[in-house]
Amino acid sequence: MNAWDNPTQILFFTGAHLNKIRAISLLVLSSALLSGVQAQESSAGLPATFSKALQVAGIPAQSVGVYVQEVDGTGTVLASANAGVPFNPASTMKLVTTDAALELLGPTYRWKTQAYTNGSQAGNVLQGDLIFKGNGDPKLVLENFWLFLRQIRAKGIRDIRGNIVLDRSTFDENAYDPSEFDGDPLKPYNVGPDALLLNYKTLTFQFVPNLETRQVNVLTDPPMSGYPVTPPRLGSGNCDDWQGKLQATVDADGASFNGAMPASCGEKTWYINPYKMSSTQYFGAVFRQMWADLGGTFSGVVRNGVTPAGSSLISEWSSVTLPEVIRDINKYSNNVMARQVLLTIASDILKVPATPERGARAIQSWLTNKGIDASGLVIENGSGLSRNERISAKTMGRMMTAAFQSPVMPEFVSSMPLVGYDGTMRKRLKNQTVAGQAHVKTGTLNDVRAIAGYVLAASGKYYAVVCLINHPNAPRGQAAQDGLLQWVYENG
Repeated sequence: MNAWDNPTQILFFTGAHLNKIRAISLLVLSSALLSGVQAQESSAGLPATFSKALQVAGIPAQSVGVYVQEVDGTGTVLASANAGVPFNPASTMKLVTTDAALELLGPTYRWKTQAYTNGSQAGNVLQGDLIFKGNGDPKLVLENFWLFLRQIRAKGIRDIRGNIVLDRSTFDENAYDPSEFDGDPLKPYNVGPDALLLNYKTLTFQFVPNLETRQVNVLTDPPMSGYPVTPPRLGSGNCDDWQGKLQATVDADGASFNGAMPASCGEKTWYINPYKMSSTQYFGAVFRQMWADLGGTFSGVVRNGVTPAGSSLISEWSSVTLPEVIRDINKYSNNVMARQVLLTIASDILKVPATPERGARAIQSWLTNKGIDASGLVIENGSGLSRNERISAKTMGRMMTAAFQSPVMPEFVSSMPLVGYDGTMRKRLKNQTVAGQAHVKTGTLNDVRAIAGYVLAASGKYYAVVCLINHPNAPRGQAAQDGLLQWVYENG
């Protein structure tokens, strides 16, 4: 799993916890796909150092898809191997989702979250419901929600005598299992999509041992009304598996840590998906606390619903622009936001309640209209946090070549990690000459290592580079991929 120093970003990286059986199943599936391909592009163009690195890593050539193409008008292919074979791309699939979003939604796109009233206002009293209608904003974080509530308070509303109604109808209501991917539903990257996603639906617990009082203080963010937290005992011993030692129970009724926190751990922070708490319950607890903090009163219920005809729009919150969102998605591999963007494509383009399948069809049509063969493309959620998503290196490479010629190229390229400097590439190739000369998105699952991006070669030419490895030894393939990037820089 990729790591990053910023605690806000570390929540959503591609968490790789596939077991050995699933790794072997993926290998069998990839082998079946390979055997069914009648004509594969020759691997003769691969650099010898790359092929040697794969051998050292114990990764067979048929488990790797490579495509390197110059992005100018000639489209010269510098290297290619198994380029037409669909592979699991892990988080590099985010490039497909975000490129499509930039071109289909536009670089100035903003998500709108609206507040309506259904009733009458007398002075500072609202005799009726306050309705929040979401349109899938991926970044409705606490600060933004607080500002939105301040806008509503500025309309003179203090006392709400009705209910809070949450309109999520922009996204189709589908059952979502947060444990399906890796059996770890507490991980924040397993939060499901939501048209009214608030603060990534994540709870942050900060544990602060106090040696003098022999207690552990627990700070909770966001603060939530009516949500009790039972702290753990202060324990002894080493800090191994400190989360497991806490014996956490986190649900709609509160959070209890029935175990012990070893004093040797010092201060620790744990980011949790409270999956036993519905999105409505989470939104309601945060709203009640923030509304009270702003001097408001509310005694009704928080429930799901739709915006009734004749409701009055009283306030609207505009998100940051799409390029700012895709920067978080691609530099820090934010899975939750990528899911939101895929569904936004579906709702905006098709004008129907969004589903991942509709978003996938919209992207497939977009690629077809660009003349790019995407027959092997499989999009499950658009984030790459999937065992089922597939794309060939050639399809990815041709998409990236076309993206480089598009008007939104600067936004797209700058959203990717700069090799050796930031995002998920900040620690790689730092002492090589390609550092600072390439923007590359990474993808990581237990049996997948993937890179896709652009290299500015020493010659001054730009190349789209894609390398997808699907094999149980894939974690050992990073050296080969790094070597490929350096080779393109030197020889392109």
